[in-house]
Amino acid sequence: MIEILVPVLPESVADAIVATWHKQPGDFVERDEVLVEIETDKVVLEVPATVSGTLETIVEDEGATVLSEQVLGKLKEGAAPAKEPEIEVETRATLADASPSVRRLMLEEDIHARDIKGSGKGGLITREDVDKHRELKNKDATEAKVDIVAAVAARSEKRVPMTRLRKRVAERLLEAKNSTAMLTTFNEVNMKPIMDLRKQYQEVFEKKHGIRLGFMSFYIKAVTEALKRFPEVNAAIDGDEIVYHNFFDVSIAVSTPRGLVTPVLRDTDTLSVAEIEKGIKALAVKGRDGKLTVDEMMGGNFTLTNGGVFGSLLSTPIINPPQAAILGMHKIQDRPMAVDGKVEILPMMYLALSYDHRLIDGKESVSFLVTIKELLEDPTRLLLDV
Repeated sequence: MIEILVPVLPESVADAIVATWHKQPGDFVERDEVLVEIETDKVVLEVPATVSGTLETIVEDEGATVLSEQVLGKLKEGAAPAKEPEIEVETRATLADASPSVRRLMLEEDIHARDIKGSGKGGLITREDVDKHRELKNKDATEAKVDIVAAVAARSEKRVPMTRLRKRVAERLLEAKNSTAMLTTFNEVNMKPIMDLRKQYQEVFEKKHGIRLGFMSFYIKAVTEALKRFPEVNAAIDGDEIVYHNFFDVSIAVSTPRGLVTPVLRDTDTLSVAEIEKGIKALAVKGRDGKLTVDEMMGGNFTLTNGGVFGSLLSTPIINPPQAAILGMHKIQDRPMAVDGKVEILPMMYLALSYDHRLIDGKESVSFLVTIKELLEDPTRLLLDV
């Protein structure tokens, strides 16, 4: 039985710590194969096997403090026992599977043992393994750096001055946020009655009037009727006074290449459905071509904006000052709804009314929106004025 001893420590080193046991009791070791590593405050010392044999016992476990020439364990000399052939399984090395100098190099290079397959005897990590891994790592880093440089070089910026229209829209939106007590109330409307009506009369309407029947004419008709019933929504604040309008001019938000504009459709209470459709189309074409005049942009008591044409399901529109309210329409979406105790799939649309709470109270705003909902869900009421 051979004792495994702590090497003679330098004079300046009082003790050491058992760092790593590379073998466990019962393992066979070859002569000069590293059994255990001893770590001092200055160096790491390797303790090799002095003879070939089997590790019988471990006296001092990892982490134990030991002194010079203290017994660490016992080794039984002898030849290796016969073993059945084993299927080689590829395993990743650990930090223990490297000599102190290689371990130190790995720590300096921030290389993890789990990333290296040791090519030495018994999976031992050699300096060549570390160098090879470092080369691959540096190559990957260089390629990544090149990719990043190329990506950054491909990115560019372009600065263009804001158009006068864009600057004015920004000023008015900021003014609306800062100078009004803006709130938004929501409701939803079943669009099936109007969709059925359009489907029934679309061809006849287009043949007689030369224009397609859209949704906006119904919206404007319903809004105009609701404005008649709730004059506060058709009013505006001017200093310390409230200005009630006796006419019905509706602004329609139109998206153009130059920005958002709100041309005005005037006297909507006197217009037929066909006249409203033609008026909307004319304003939209002028807005697209940049031919809207100042007069067509001035005034307006109430604004309609339809984000549904772009796919918006719900939004909170911003008031168009000095107006007191704005109605936002949205995408018509099939949804399951409860009707007379049964679930039906109906084309539903959310309505959003943003209003200036300084002028319009909650009761009026909600009632105004409910009126629009009722008129749209039963278009016959527009004709009967009920």
